[in-house]
Amino acid sequence: MSEILLKGVNRMMRSTVIRNFQQADMPLLGDFYQAVTKGKKVVFWWIGPEENWQNVYCAFENEQMVGKGQVEVIHVVRDGFPQESKHTIYLNLKVLPKRESDYELYKELYEKLYNRALELKQLLSANYQTILCVGNFRTEVRNNQFFVEEKGFKHLNTLYTMKRDLKKRIESVNLVQPELHWEYWKMSSIEEEKEYLEVEAEIWPDAALGINRLRDYKNNKFWTSITIRDKGAIIASAMAWQEDEMGVIEEVFVRKHWRKQGIAKFLLTTALTYLKEKGLKGAKLMVDTENEKALNLYKSVGFEVTDEENRFFIELNC
Repeated sequence: MSEILLKGVNRMMRSTVIRNFQQADMPLLGDFYQAVTKGKKVVFWWIGPEENWQNVYCAFENEQMVGKGQVEVIHVVRDGFPQESKHTIYLNLKVLPKRESDYELYKELYEKLYNRALELKQLLSANYQTILCVGNFRTEVRNNQFFVEEKGFKHLNTLYTMKRDLKKRIESVNLVQPELHWEYWKMSSIEEEKEYLEVEAEIWPDAALGINRLRDYKNNKFWTSITIRDKGAIIASAMAWQEDEMGVIEEVFVRKHWRKQGIAKFLLTTALTYLKEKGLKGAKLMVDTENEKALNLYKSVGFEVTDEENRFFIELNC
């Protein structure tokens, strides 16, 4: 029997059930995660809280989880921003290693994710376009090929993952401007969250964080915002938290007037010290491969490039 015919027969014989994740699936998810990540690095999203499970789809065969995918709104453009700005929805799709060449399984899961993305799009302002994106490590060849060759995704950008050994000495950097005040800011009220998001949207108008994503960050273990103010106004900030036994540093920014004064380096070293004091052994962050200034800054405080992630997109049209 030919290989093509055999694959067709196997597809007919198998019974694949695709549905939303449920609490009873947790043991199967654990087995699936171990199989997918064993011996290699993959971009794997965890399912999140129960209210997020409507965005998580799992494929089952013979009481085994063989695939999982989920979607999430990452960036929301608020009315008033430039017309070329776009909402961003990301998806993450993984299958068992032995099924990485089974594009029929990919397609079945992708259809569920795409339709859910269309539903999420309806919740966003119709004044802006929406793009659907996916990000994988460069080494996830089959997964990347599916999105590019089968679904027509185009290259969006490439990011480096950079890591820093917290067991090594962290340089002490002082905030030399006496008029500036810094703190570990909890953003405990809605008003404080809105204050932060107003400034953050000024820094990244095409990739603003949004209230939901901010609260996702705040739910992480040891989350903090290291925020610097001048006369009460936010002029710089960085976030830090724990994720998968690693420290994470995100949302590092300095407003334009205050750049090139050592403030970013102060934020980074303060974040590294904070994570080290929490007992963590390493820290990581991500940076666009073309952002040479940021790359040089991160290297100056001890970060090293460890992985490369490729991101792809399509326009999400009804």
